[in-house]
Amino acid sequence: MKDIIVNLLKERGVTIEDMADLVLELQKKYYDLTREECIESLNSVLDKREVQNAVLTGITLDKLAEKNMLEEPLLSILKRDEPLYGIDEILALSITNIYGSIGLTNFGYLDKVKLGIIGILNEHKDERCNTFIDDLVAAIVAAACSRIAHSIKSGKSN
Repeated sequence: MKDIIVNLLKERGVTIEDMADLVLELQKKYYDLTREECIESLNSVLDKREVQNAVLTGITLDKLAEKNMLEEPLLSILKRDEPLYGIDEILALSITNIYGSIGLTNFGYLDKVKLGIIGILNEHKDERCNTFIDDLVAAIVAAACSRIAHSIKSGKSN
């Protein structure tokens, strides 16, 4: 299942390396990390079944919206990425807390400033429906950052 999720992300223009760059950026003030350590943390997040299910669901809904295969008014809501819809953030929040509540603050920051690949996804709304994927990527990155924080503080990794 993880391979399916990684391939779905790639199809949508997101690589593990893109996300690792964000983890590194968010953690550079706190820890001296390598990109490989960030990738390891991301892979641990992506190994979680609840993460896989959230990503599968969100990307599938984005793709169905692109193909006009959803009923109205949901179709228009997703295509516009309606600000008051909020279900895209709720789905992403199922990922943020898997390594503790600190993931929530990381997610909020990423959702607001739209760093790196998240900003790129957000800018390309006219070409694709990216209603869910930008929030899902932010949540994966936030969870990976939380995992690092907990692993370093406790001296072990999960």
